[in-house]
Amino acid sequence: MPVNSFENYPMSWKPRKEELKRPYYISIANRLEQDIVSGNLPENTKLPPQRELADFLDLNLSTITKAYKMCELKGLLYAVTGKGTFVSPGIDAQDTFLERNSSVIELGIIKPFYEYNQQVLSAARLVTARPGAEKLLEYGDPLGTKRQRRAASGWLRHLGIEAAWENILVTAGAQNALSIILISLFQTGDNIAVDHFTYTNFKGLANFLRIRLIAVDTDDCGMSPSSLLQLCKNTEVKAVYLMPSCSNPTGIIMPSLRRQEIAGIAREFQLLIIEDDIYSFLAPGEEKPFFSIAPEQTFHICSTSKSICAGLRVAFFAFPPQYRQTLISGLLNMNLKTVSLNAEIIAELINSGEAAKIAEQKLTLARKRNQIFQSIFPGTSPDGGRQACFFRWLPLPGHLTSEEAEILALQNGIHILGSHRFAMRSEQKSSFVRVSLASPGTEEELRTGLLILKRITEESPADFFV
Repeated sequence: MPVNSFENYPMSWKPRKEELKRPYYISIANRLEQDIVSGNLPENTKLPPQRELADFLDLNLSTITKAYKMCELKGLLYAVTGKGTFVSPGIDAQDTFLERNSSVIELGIIKPFYEYNQQVLSAARLVTARPGAEKLLEYGDPLGTKRQRRAASGWLRHLGIEAAWENILVTAGAQNALSIILISLFQTGDNIAVDHFTYTNFKGLANFLRIRLIAVDTDDCGMSPSSLLQLCKNTEVKAVYLMPSCSNPTGIIMPSLRRQEIAGIAREFQLLIIEDDIYSFLAPGEEKPFFSIAPEQTFHICSTSKSICAGLRVAFFAFPPQYRQTLISGLLNMNLKTVSLNAEIIAELINSGEAAKIAEQKLTLARKRNQIFQSIFPGTSPDGGRQACFFRWLPLPGHLTSEEAEILALQNGIHILGSHRFAMRSEQKSSFVRVSLASPGTEEELRTGLLILKRITEESPADFFV
C-alpha cells in the first residue's frame, strides 16, 4: 500500500521511512527506543498494529515483527494478547537495559568485582567511629579536604604519577571530572579528537554540551598518530580524549612509543590531553601515563570506582597548575561535590594500605577470568589473554551485526553490549561486542555465559534475522 495513503491517518507512532536505513528492522527498533527513552512515547502508549505500521512504511510484516521483538527483549515494550503492543512503564532514560530478569547472565554492564565491599565497609566503620565524624555529614570543602587530596596524591604516586595535592580535585566519579573539564575549558562547537570506538558516557556528555567529537582511526596500539596529525592539519582541534590503559570498549593498552607520538602531536598543535585512566591499576608500571609525558597539558582522571569501590563514586583529578582557578570555578558553578564521608572512606583505605590490597586482589581475579575467556575464545586477544582487563572486545562473524548479537544473546539468557553503542562512525556489518568478565558472580557463571556466546557466534543466524 502506498505510504501517502496514511498521510492523515491517526497513528500513535509514525516513523518517517526516508529517515530509516537498512536493515530496516534495526533502524525501526532504534528509532522506537529513542522515542521511548526521550519520553516522546509515554509509558503504556499503545503502538500501531504491526500490519498497519507495515502498510504505512510499505515494508514486509516480518520487518515490523522483528523490530517490535527487539524492543520487547530490551524491556521497552510489552504485549497483551488480543489488545496489542504497549510501551513499558518505568523506562529510565539513563539506562534502558539494566536490572532485567535476574536469570540473565550479565556480560554487558561492568560490575567491578563487588567481593571486596566488606573491606570497604570495615573502613567506613572506622571512619564513622572517630570523634568528630559527624562533621563529614556537613557541607565540606568542595575541592576535597587536605587529608583527602594528600591521600589522592599518594594513590596517584602508587600508579606512577607525581602530582602535588594542591593540583588535585576530589570529584564525584570520573563522569563528574569529565563534566568539570568540558564545562570549564570548552565552548559549544569546539572539536575533540577521540578513538573510533569511544566511551559512551563521554559521547553523551559532549553531545549534551554541543561539543563536537571527531573520530580518529585506530589500530591494535590505539589512536593512529598519522590520522591524528592529518586531522590537526585540516581541522581546528582543541583536545584529544584517550583511555590509554584498557581502553573502554576495546581493551587496548597503548604502548610507550604510541604515547610519545600522540604527546608530540599534542605539543605541536597545542592540544589539551584528557586522560581518562580509570583502569591504570590493571597495568601498573607498564607504561608511563600521559600526565608524566606531557604534564603541562594533560588532565588526568583516576576514578576509584573500578579499583576500590564502585558505590562510593570518588575520583581524583590531577591537572596542570595554570588551570587551577579555571577548573575550580567550573567545579563551583556545577554545584556538585563528592560526599565528604565517601571521600574520607577512600582516604582511609589508601592511607591504611587496604586500597592497594583490594586493587591487587581485583587484578588477580581479572587475570583468572581473562584466562577463562581465552580458553573459550582462543586467538582473539593480541596479547594471548595475558592482560587483566575487566572486559574483552570480541569480533563477530560476518553474518552477524552487533545489534543482532545483542538480541540473540538476550534470547539465550545473556546480556552483552554491541559495538554500535560505542561507534563514532557507521560500521561494516562484521562488528564486535564488548564482554564484561567481571560482572558474573562466579567463574562458573562466566564460563556458562561465554559458552552460550560462543554458540551464538558460531551458529548461523536464526530465522528471526533472515
